[in-house]
Amino acid sequence: MAKKQKPKLAVWKFASCDGCQLSLLDCEDQLLPLTERIDIANFPEASRAVVKGPYDLSLVEGSISTPHDAERIHQVRRASKFLVTIGACATAGGIQALRNFIDVKDFISIVYATPAYIDTLKKSTPIAEHIRVDFELRGCPINKEQLVEVVSAFLQGRKPNVRPHSVCMECKRRGAVCVMVAHGTPCLGPVTHAGCGALCPAYHRGCYGCFGPMETPNTREMSAAWERLGVKQKDLVQIYRSFNAYAEPFYSESRIHESKIHQG
Repeated sequence: MAKKQKPKLAVWKFASCDGCQLSLLDCEDQLLPLTERIDIANFPEASRAVVKGPYDLSLVEGSISTPHDAERIHQVRRASKFLVTIGACATAGGIQALRNFIDVKDFISIVYATPAYIDTLKKSTPIAEHIRVDFELRGCPINKEQLVEVVSAFLQGRKPNVRPHSVCMECKRRGAVCVMVAHGTPCLGPVTHAGCGALCPAYHRGCYGCFGPMETPNTREMSAAWERLGVKQKDLVQIYRSFNAYAEPFYSESRIHESKIHQG
């Protein structure tokens, strides 16, 4: 009787820092049992050996920022039965999406000695703006336990159990005191997707929004609370423009405060 072939996993990189791929490698003990059930067929960060597709599961890191990448992502989609985007770059355009607020041509001439060699898009966009995505895993970088859950869910044919609540829930679970209530420290926890384990608030620092907007973020009230703490409009613009600047709730909120600055 022929041995049943294991599902093939591929990991792809686009415009990113490789941090989310390193999170996969950092799984170590959690990853070993999974390798008994899945074949890591294409993962340049870990091995030069490549098994040809199609692939049962693809993990995609990075945003689309060049014409070449815009074409390549369609090739990846065609070669993948199930595709998951991992990290802030792939799900929200990443820190490089700061270009989306300006004319990128103004900076190319300043940064590069030979601008004619640069072939880039006006915007850095998430993968879902180009192809169909089966699941998005947020974070900068992603949570390795959540990643293992996503892969395990795929192997078991079920929906990943990644809860959409905010960082505030994680604060409550680990018994961390609310830094906004107790110390008046500005914190994005109420509008940020859980996944970090409330790392910053646990050390008496406000959340920076690394995991992007949670499912139903009330950014208007969040900004109003920050304003009551004395935060200025220019700082409100900056706080929403970090790793997830192009995620719609954060993008729109930063635009509101930018317009207020221009209005005087």
